[in-house]
Amino acid sequence: MKILVIGSNGLLGQKVSTLLANETNFDVLLSSIEYENFLKDIRFSYNQLDVTIRSDVKSIIKCFKPDVIINTAAFTNVDECENQREYAWRLNVDAVKHLIIGARLTGSKIIHISTDYIFDGKNGPYTEQDMPNPISYYGRTKLASENALKASGIDYCIIRTMILYGLGKRVRPNFVLWVIKNLQNNIPIKVVTDQIGNPTLVDDLAYAILKIIKGNRSGIYNICGADRISRYDFAKKIASIFKLNQLLIKPVLTSDFAQIAPRPLNSGLTCFKATSEMGIKFLGVEQGLYVLKKQIEIEGFINK
Repeated sequence: MKILVIGSNGLLGQKVSTLLANETNFDVLLSSIEYENFLKDIRFSYNQLDVTIRSDVKSIIKCFKPDVIINTAAFTNVDECENQREYAWRLNVDAVKHLIIGARLTGSKIIHISTDYIFDGKNGPYTEQDMPNPISYYGRTKLASENALKASGIDYCIIRTMILYGLGKRVRPNFVLWVIKNLQNNIPIKVVTDQIGNPTLVDDLAYAILKIIKGNRSGIYNICGADRISRYDFAKKIASIFKLNQLLIKPVLTSDFAQIAPRPLNSGLTCFKATSEMGIKFLGVEQGLYVLKKQIEIEGFINK
């Protein structure tokens, strides 16, 4: 099977690429916007690719002829999506349409990553059947990308996830690493008590993608951590497991921050469909953090 990974230098892209490298029956091509491949020890070929350039996307798909395209590329900075709406639309929507055009030529399936931000956060947790109602521009772009795939006529699988965390090379800091770094340096942090969701270890999401590929799954799947928790309580769990000072974590409300984009508050996703159909048991908060702690100790990211 031939697989094209879009955004392979990102956090999820790196984990997916590493998992695929352990398989023997996949021919994989990695691609990302950066000039170089961040995963130097991966045996796969790498092509620089800007997915906002339609001709380049069409060319790489026509040349490689993938059976599956995994799209992990996105503009995920929620506030900056409000400030840079044109770019957000180009990367989160137009790029998906470019992939669809290429996929039609080769009969490729697209596995696309979406988000709980397509919901308003009033009645979480959400199932795959619940009606989207995004309240931010980021959420609207991700919903538009979902709708483009649904209307495309090609084979697709949309994965909705949230609060992704984990360890990667040269990746943008995620919530967990931000908490660890600040508490290690005795820097007080303010964390909201009224944003609720499912923290998701990136390894779990990557494994689910592999299961989707092997099982040839299509449609929409929620993939996230087993526990639904507030950001504040999540931060306290992080401090506890990494033996850091919980007193540095100050509880606040979302309204206390002057954030540009509104956030879904009472959010979360239910993963019954994924667990029942694919037999995946997703990690809870403590389990996920212990896995990450071991990875960080091995990598030497923090003191043991």
